[in-house]
Amino acid sequence: MHRYSERTILLLLAAVTFTHILDFMVMMPLGPMLMHDLNITPAGFSHLVAAYTISAGVVGLLAAPFMDRYDRRKVLLITYTGFFLGTLACGLSQNAGTLLIARATCGAFGGISGATVMAIVGDIVPPQRRATGMGIIMSAFAVAAALGVPFGLYLAQKFRWEMPFFLVAAFAVVIWVLVFMTLPSVRDHLDDSAIHGFHTFLELIRDPNAGRALMFMSALVMGHFAIIPLLAAYLVSNVGLPEDKLFLIYMVGGVCSALTAPRFGRLADRIGRFRVFAGLIVVASFVTLTIANSGRLPVWGVLVLAGLFFTFASGRFVPGQAILSLAVPSRRRGSFMSLTSCTRDLTSGITSSLGGWIVTRSPNGQLVNYDKLGWLAVAFSLISLWLASRVHVKDVGHPAPAKT
Repeated sequence: MHRYSERTILLLLAAVTFTHILDFMVMMPLGPMLMHDLNITPAGFSHLVAAYTISAGVVGLLAAPFMDRYDRRKVLLITYTGFFLGTLACGLSQNAGTLLIARATCGAFGGISGATVMAIVGDIVPPQRRATGMGIIMSAFAVAAALGVPFGLYLAQKFRWEMPFFLVAAFAVVIWVLVFMTLPSVRDHLDDSAIHGFHTFLELIRDPNAGRALMFMSALVMGHFAIIPLLAAYLVSNVGLPEDKLFLIYMVGGVCSALTAPRFGRLADRIGRFRVFAGLIVVASFVTLTIANSGRLPVWGVLVLAGLFFTFASGRFVPGQAILSLAVPSRRRGSFMSLTSCTRDLTSGITSSLGGWIVTRSPNGQLVNYDKLGWLAVAFSLISLWLASRVHVKDVGHPAPAKT
């Protein structure tokens, strides 16, 4: 097989991540449409969002002991096939029940393939360029937001809500073929004969540094997903954004993320992962509180806040992922990234459901208690900052604080 450059492989993995993120993100702006067409409450919609992440978390936990026993290329191809089939099933769903099952299927396979992508990045990119590599992968979020979600929303408004899922499924087929043709075997982690399923997994969960890293990821995700699932519905119902202008939120936010995520990665490699992470947490907290406590705003005001939110709230995951990827030796990375992925997914699913329980809809159609979610998000974000300072590097010759 032809040996492709590191950057080519990273771009291919970013394309895989693009479909994962688009499949997940497109659910949020579809909230008002799904609540109307399927006659579901905010809590019911939160459960649809949570089905993906909770399923991904449970299956990821079951798969984690075996992640380092196989060629990562084969794992990615198999799980990405399941993700495609689940996404196709979403488009074919006719009611909330079948859509819930389809979302759970997407999560089950999407979670493992997403963890495999992160493990491959950790395997092929050396520590001194790791944050830059993560920045390329995380830029898929920006592309999904700026291009994928607006186009998906256009299809939903022009035709039906099912159309965005058919779009993702079509992308997934093309990308699967490119992965099959381009990605070489990733087997270096198999050279260590000490890697044997549950033995390695037990070593991993007993590692206090890995435990701190998992708690760090949980807090970071909770600080993000406390407000994300109902954000689109909140902007329409409370802030006064016309529903047909929702696509602008994701377009502006995605462009801002595309311009800043790679720069955050390079900055983290240059001056320190923790320093950059801390700065992003502080700014993101102010933006989060501003959005969650906002009154009615003109469209341009909403777009300014959206650009700031996507830039800083999403940008903090770039140095955050780099800190995580260095928390264990390379021989354990596949299991650790799978465990990280399932922790992230379970946490986001629980947090999404929590938001659905806290927020209610008033008789005039506005969402009540969304401001409480903003304060909750900031509290978890600050906890993640403290936990990040406790995670140490294990992917180099000698341990060092993650901030160095």
